[in-house]
Amino acid sequence: MTASRKGKRVLVAMSGGVDSSVTAALLLEQGYEVIGVTMQIWDPQVTEVAGQHVGCCSLAAVDDARRVADRLNIPYYVLNFRQLFAEKVIDYFVDEYMRGRTPNPCIACNRHIKFTALLQKALALEADYVATGHYARIVPSGGRYGLKRAADRHKDQTYVLYNLTQPQLARLLFPLGEYTKPQVRELARRYGLAVAEKPESQEICFIPDNNYPAFIAGRRPDARRPGPFLDLQGNRLGTHRGIAFYTIGQRRGLGIATGQRTYVVEIDPQRNAVVLGPPEAIYAPGLLAGDINLIMYDHLTGPLSVQAQIRYNSQPQPATLYPEGESIRVVFDRPQRAITPGQAVVFYDGDLVVGGGTIERVLRD
Repeated sequence: MTASRKGKRVLVAMSGGVDSSVTAALLLEQGYEVIGVTMQIWDPQVTEVAGQHVGCCSLAAVDDARRVADRLNIPYYVLNFRQLFAEKVIDYFVDEYMRGRTPNPCIACNRHIKFTALLQKALALEADYVATGHYARIVPSGGRYGLKRAADRHKDQTYVLYNLTQPQLARLLFPLGEYTKPQVRELARRYGLAVAEKPESQEICFIPDNNYPAFIAGRRPDARRPGPFLDLQGNRLGTHRGIAFYTIGQRRGLGIATGQRTYVVEIDPQRNAVVLGPPEAIYAPGLLAGDINLIMYDHLTGPLSVQAQIRYNSQPQPATLYPEGESIRVVFDRPQRAITPGQAVVFYDGDLVVGGGTIERVLRD
């Protein structure tokens, strides 16, 4: 793990943004043979919003990445992953919403595209590593590769990286893990990169206008199938416009007046129903997680105390893990707000990622 990597070939995933651009520059400066690649994962003709091409796979992004590669004098290629991305990310995204769940497409993209398909392509090109602009650190941990939070906690991206395996971690580089975002922008200025002041992209790359309902309905017209709003006792309160347009904990945009603060408590695809309730009803003491990946251990042999994080922008909370076959039951020290099936739950031991999984069910008892 500590052997010198200088002189090795590394494929850098370049999105046209400042982070991946500085990643390429840093590795080149450190003596690596750097090859820049942009993954074409979505039709660039549909990434235009208000006359501007936006997103990590837009025409503008490819042009920015190519200019950076020219500035650094490194080879640069665009690789077509559109079909795989459609199957593993877009179809998954739509299907999950149609099941009444709330997916995280960035996690699916990392898992299936960046760190599986791209890594396989890199190895086929006789590259030793793949590098990205993620804010995270790979460290030795108990004879294994550990995944550690970034030095810049505000930018830390370990939550969306919990699916990484030991063979993958052995082949990955995250050079920005020790830097803050302001330091990265300063490095971009020092390297003379034109993207130094480029703003960050906040939207999902394949929905550049951020209109999820329109995107889902455009691919699945049955997403607009109305059904009942129910209260906790099963009484009908009104009619919703399709379960794909709601998520646990939602209050705004319900289109129904109940005379009190009302939130989405549950989405029931079997009844095509959205269950509403008061604020206290969206708190629960635990969850059942499936599709588990562990980084620090091969498997759990008994209860384990961790800090568990249930969404990207939330703070991890003290919890205990209980293995249940292929699943893990997570019991929090205190009830948590809006635990949402389809989202990831990631387990931490301090700054180290223990592992994580997909929230399958909310446990209320």
